[in-house]
Amino acid sequence: MTEEPRDTLLEFPCDFPIKAFGESSEDFPQKVLTIIQRHADSVKSESIQCRKSQGGKYDAVTITITATSKSQLDDIYQDLTASPDVIMAL
Repeated sequence: MTEEPRDTLLEFPCDFPIKAFGESSEDFPQKVLTIIQRHADSVKSESIQCRKSQGGKYDAVTITITATSKSQLDDIYQDLTASPDVIMAL
């Protein structure tokens, strides 16, 4: 019996950090959180990290979620990259 090829090396559910970069503003972390919460049931406050760039022009927000599927992650990244506030998502 042969196994079907997998789309990902991840085994779900798993903790998965999502990072988004954007221009520095007070509400950028909340905007990123709102997008992620559309797809992830619960995000704990301790799983959110924010850092400013060295010059202070950009913010990096990392939110670790419990990912349940590849399609969930794909949907999150599509919404993040579609947002005009997000410069890049990793």
